[in-house]
Amino acid sequence: MALGHTSAKWRRGALALTLGVVLASCAPGSFQIGSRTLGWGEPAANVRGGNSGGTLTPMPQSGGEVFGRGPVSVALLLPLSGDQSLAAVGTSLANASKLAVAFIEANPNIAENITITLRDTGDSPAGAINAANAAVAGGAKLILGPLRGDQVAAVANVARGAGVPLIGFSNNPSTAGQGVYLLSVLPDMEMKRALTYVKAQGRRGLAGAFPATPYGEALATAFRQQAVAAGFGAPDVYTFSGPGEAAQIVAQAKQQIDRGMIDAFFIPERASAPAFAAALAGSGVTGEAVQIVGSADWAGDATINATPGLAGAIYPAVDEAGFNAIAGDYQARFGSRPPPLATIAYTATILANVNTLSMASPPYNPALLTSASGFNGRDGAFRFLGNGRAEYALVVKKVGSGGATTVDGAKL
Repeated sequence: MALGHTSAKWRRGALALTLGVVLASCAPGSFQIGSRTLGWGEPAANVRGGNSGGTLTPMPQSGGEVFGRGPVSVALLLPLSGDQSLAAVGTSLANASKLAVAFIEANPNIAENITITLRDTGDSPAGAINAANAAVAGGAKLILGPLRGDQVAAVANVARGAGVPLIGFSNNPSTAGQGVYLLSVLPDMEMKRALTYVKAQGRRGLAGAFPATPYGEALATAFRQQAVAAGFGAPDVYTFSGPGEAAQIVAQAKQQIDRGMIDAFFIPERASAPAFAAALAGSGVTGEAVQIVGSADWAGDATINATPGLAGAIYPAVDEAGFNAIAGDYQARFGSRPPPLATIAYTATILANVNTLSMASPPYNPALLTSASGFNGRDGAFRFLGNGRAEYALVVKKVGSGGATTVDGAKL
């Protein structure tokens, strides 16, 4: 439903929103979440304690801004100091959470169940632990965040020890587990959606090229596992250190391609995708013979859309409708368009306020958070699994000369 409209679903305590995440291209002042680069030309004006060198500032203070008027205490842990680019992301997520609270407060049909305390993690695991301890001491019944995988892993120990559920924003699947849920779109779900689609299109043989990074390894693992689950044989997997190795990898795969043993090639890393496309085209491989498959990291990237060799390539992505739905309100209140990942904090805030979760006894218990029926957030329909990972209903997009278009609707 559109934001600002009411629904009986809200009165039943269900989460009724839509969403889309648009990932940023590289820019001055950037940082990595896995292999994904998020950046802004300038840090947010209200980032506290930043410095141009990106070095650590003193340990962030445990106190924080409070917003919302409900009886259930929720902590929002985000980087607001230290590395400027990271703090800019944290500030933007905090803004999105405030926007969600304002939506709750403005809607007479939505109960105001939560009060959020925003706590600064800085840019280190130690800062995140400090913020988490303060949250537990302050009576938080739920922790939202932190952002980076190392901080989520550090806070998980504090949260589990106190019996407080945590909904983190990292896309590193290894940080999920008992009592620790990840709201990000994870590699498993991307690969599952893309592989299911290419299987339905009649593709039979798979290959994939992945960067030699921890996130690349996570993608490769998900690729192997989901390929078997989808009914494919064991795929060919290549690892590379940089785009310059693309031609060599394609040359290795060419014999299998010519024999019809590889007819779908996964190249999820955005930065190296044009090089692989050029190498495939240069060796005479057409889109009819081999379907190129990307990842959600491709979404909104102008270079991907403008690369001739990637025309016809497909990739899984979140539906952009939810992102677009909050863009105007965010712009009006904070003076800029919502940056990447803003929707994840918006969804987390509305989720935390849901009647059936926040007002349960105990609140946010695992049986409720992992309900098979799931929720509908700003990145689309999703559900938490018992292992703490999220499954999202993703669309499949196809690259064309005018940009990417959706060729298959959102599905889990």
